Amino acid sequence: MSFESGQIGFRMCYALKELPEDAVQRFARKAAPPLKSLGAEPTVGWVGGRHIFDLPITDENARLGGYLRLSLLKAERKVPASLLRAESFMEELARMKADNKPFLDRKAKSEVRKQVMERLLPQMPPTLRAIPFVHDERGGVVYVGAVSEQQMDAFRVNFLAATGIDLVPVNVETAVAHRRGEKAKQWAPASFSPEAADHEMENRPGQDFLTWLWFASEDRAGLFESREHGQIAVALEGPLLLERPGDGAHVVAIREGVPTASAEAQTALLTGKKLRRAKLTLAREDETWSSSFDADCFAFRVKLPDPKEVLDPASRFQERIQKLGEFRDMFFELFDQFLDDRCNEKNWTKAQKKIHQWIVSRAAKK
Repeated sequence: MSFESGQIGFRMCYALKELPEDAVQRFARKAAPPLKSLGAEPTVGWVGGRHIFDLPITDENARLGGYLRLSLLKAERKVPASLLRAESFMEELARMKADNKPFLDRKAKSEVRKQVMERLLPQMPPTLRAIPFVHDERGGVVYVGAVSEQQMDAFRVNFLAATGIDLVPVNVETAVAHRRGEKAKQWAPASFSPEAADHEMENRPGQDFLTWLWFASEDRAGLFESREHGQIAVALEGPLLLERPGDGAHVVAIREGVPTASAEAQTALLTGKKLRRAKLTLAREDETWSSSFDADCFAFRVKLPDPKEVLDPASRFQERIQKLGEFRDMFFELFDQFLDDRCNEKNWTKAQKKIHQWIVSRAAKK
């Protein structure tokens, strides 16, 4: 999913050091090899930000609107499983007939499969997958178009190989350490349900934050005061994913109707489940940001405010990344307000009590 248009699916990373002045040249030295060189093994390398064949890498195609933006390209050939099964089965039948055997043993079948794979693989068109990134130097983060852990791990390995700089994915633990110098993993487990004790819960600080935000958005009529952006309107909507690790039905997904007001959501909260994933909408003045959010890994899929005027491509890209930065700033202002409660024992005791009351009052309305 591109940073240039449409919704943006991304995670953020902290860079442990500033990127070197010759960063573009370093990425160019690790550029993706030509597709004609692709054999049985996948190839991985960097390309410019305009398209997946954007080579060679230069300042012209690596920077746009003042931002460094490139993509990590993975190319590989794959034989579809259904084709491999069919071709292997036909080859097995031919071999049984030629050898006058009623069946093939496991070793022979494995050899057939290997030979068929070697024959078919060079005929397969390349499968191409790109992971884009944008470096926001002023914001101190790298936006990465990778949501899964596997994608993020591959991206970090190749970013380190190109620049010599390691990236730290932003999640609840790294954000708490970065903003407050605390270790969220050492927080005592917390229950938000009056029917579950703290010691019965697992420590899931990301879910604590999102559940707290759900409560706070209803408790404050959806309005939060921020230092940098004035008043922010906040709304949480479905689909919702609530979970509580343990035996039984510990994950509940709610999509139909109005999930936040549903009996299923209320029952889930009463049984100690916490909110892991939801649609988060932030609004300021006449602008609205709408995003899905996974609290465990801080993964977003955000729709930015509609542009107010037609701009040239560089200015349009610059505006989009600036709006993405505003969303990031507002999100972390909300996160900081959660930390004001969570990192203060007295405040947290009060917050838990209020959330208990909120859950009970929601149940009474059903």
